[in-house]
Amino acid sequence: MATTRQLPPVVRRSVRGLMAGLLTVLFLAPFYLMLRNALMDTQGLTSPDWTWWPSTMHWENFTSLFSDPALNMGQALGNSLLVAAITAPVSTLLASAAGYALARIPVPGRGVMLALVVATLMIPGSVTFVPTFVVVGSMGGVNTLWGIIAPGLFNPFAVLLFRNFYLQFPSEIEEAGRLDGLGWLGLYRRIALPSSGAMLASLGALAFIDSWNAFLWPLVIGQDPSAWTAQIALSTFLTSQTINLPGLFAGAVVTIAPLVAMFLVAQRYIVEGIATSGLKG
Repeated sequence: MATTRQLPPVVRRSVRGLMAGLLTVLFLAPFYLMLRNALMDTQGLTSPDWTWWPSTMHWENFTSLFSDPALNMGQALGNSLLVAAITAPVSTLLASAAGYALARIPVPGRGVMLALVVATLMIPGSVTFVPTFVVVGSMGGVNTLWGIIAPGLFNPFAVLLFRNFYLQFPSEIEEAGRLDGLGWLGLYRRIALPSSGAMLASLGALAFIDSWNAFLWPLVIGQDPSAWTAQIALSTFLTSQTINLPGLFAGAVVTIAPLVAMFLVAQRYIVEGIATSGLKG
């Protein structure tokens, strides 16, 4: 049987193009279904007859999202944006500083601290959920945005990735910085941190996506509608009493738009930062 390399170049290009087209269709299919359903009414969505596109597009499904005073989707989107915009950069910078300290600063107990960071990855989130709620609740964090933000500021997985990155960082550059009189903080701020742009961008984008999609913790902490995030507002379209499928899909289109934009902007950095976790040769 002939392998792919033994095929003529035209055939190889055709096969690659066919596979790329198939993967593109599979990737875009959920977005097509989401937009199609968002522009239909309830009768069209529940009809047994399949239609590729609605004959009458119901744009009012989108306008009703922001005109319903009980839902207040605009405020929910603003809350999600604020939470993600704070959580992503702060958690990434904290992970970068912690990773640099674990990789470079020779302090007693550094190995113990690294073991504790690794141990946090082995503890299921369900185990720490109730204690975290008790701590945040005792500090008055219920129905507040800072109560949603605070537990997500520490990312042990990002700490380990940054540690591996800085372990591969050329020590000669830091030695040159020491000759200029820089301490550990100066070396990190002026040399190490600016050199980790791909890691900062990739892990920051992933932290933004993870914070934006969070559901259970914001649901428990944000009990008042004023503290709802976009994901919590979406859940109100599908309850045991009411089912609003067109509104649910319209809300999904609106809430997923920032993530699509984030992915399109940061996809190169996500691949580069996670794949290499170090410097290019």
